[in-house]
Amino acid sequence: MIGVLALQGAFESHQQRLTELGALSRQVRTPRDLAGVDALVMPGGESTTMSRLLLSSELFDPLAQRIADGMPVFGTCAGMILLATEVLDGRPDQRSFGAIDITVQRNGYGRQLDSFETDLTVSVLGPGAAPFHGVFIRAPKVTRLGDDVEVLAEHDGVPVLLRQGAVYVASFHPELAGDHRLHAAFLNSFQHESFSERHDAQTENT
Repeated sequence: MIGVLALQGAFESHQQRLTELGALSRQVRTPRDLAGVDALVMPGGESTTMSRLLLSSELFDPLAQRIADGMPVFGTCAGMILLATEVLDGRPDQRSFGAIDITVQRNGYGRQLDSFETDLTVSVLGPGAAPFHGVFIRAPKVTRLGDDVEVLAEHDGVPVLLRQGAVYVASFHPELAGDHRLHAAFLNSFQHESFSERHDAQTENT
């Protein structure tokens, strides 16, 4: 079962991409929703608002523990900010999970009017794979990488898709590209059983 953090932001689009892949998913708003979830997708949105909602819903601490215990997580845009070890230009009371050793600058590419789209070469999709269309909306910019962080895609020399252990982060919105390959790569990274069984069955029927 894949959880999709549903406090704010584009969580329904993420859930749609998972459904297209045959993966079972559940919207997560409370600690009870988190129980039994094998992995979690953290969507884009407004990171300070999401930080406050994580605290008011009493979800922050149990989620932090699950991440520390190794639960796979895929954070996109605001989700990337919430998973980073250091956030520039954040509110003093904003909290993050410190799950991936990067520094990010909120709205690092500019405000809403500076949003853009571009094709990205993504190493995790394999040699010769078609580019992935990246949708950047008030995107965070990575300004520092830890030694153990792997860069999976860049834009103009700046990392935009990264992973460290079981934690994936993207500064863009893969759920809005009409392309589920990055969600599939995330699921494949930990060989989610229900996904693998359903994906194999779909492959056999095509």
